[in-house]
Amino acid sequence: MTAVGIELRHFREVEPVWDTLIEVYAEVRADRLHDPHYSVERYGERLARHATEPGWEAVVGYDGDQPVGYAYGNTIEHGDRYWNRITNQLPESLTAIPTLALKEIMVRVPWRKTGASRGIHDDLLSARSETQVTLMVNPLAGAGKVHSLYESWGYRDIGSSQPSPDSPVLMAMVRAIRPSDT
Repeated sequence: MTAVGIELRHFREVEPVWDTLIEVYAEVRADRLHDPHYSVERYGERLARHATEPGWEAVVGYDGDQPVGYAYGNTIEHGDRYWNRITNQLPESLTAIPTLALKEIMVRVPWRKTGASRGIHDDLLSARSETQVTLMVNPLAGAGKVHSLYESWGYRDIGSSQPSPDSPVLMAMVRAIRPSDT
């Protein structure tokens, strides 16, 4: 349980939580579903691909039987296309070690500003063997508030990336999984 009283469940297979992830995504992205990059179909394609990648894991938060939100990611290694799409030249010391790529984090509106997103995020990171985590964020999301939130969690910018031709340009960020890893 987190400070907001939600139950956190870990999943290493996508099938048991597929519908939940799709439903939460569709609700959170309702205002963007008309954009092909954000459509439920494209999200489903990305989720299916991500779930087959090494080290995939999801944490889903529940308030009773209501899904609050989720985060999922997988392990990336040196030479992974994730690193190769970042525009800046990255030092090998950053890309040479196994890293958790946080691919999605979503929290439904009623649970925003409750600590749920941080609780889900931290729980996903808590049992990982990697020493660092990376994510990509639209720097314009929430008028820059989402990017600022990740900075407050210890993430720092490492370069921009456009994962697909119709996606927005994202900012790649990285931080140590545990503060002692810095």
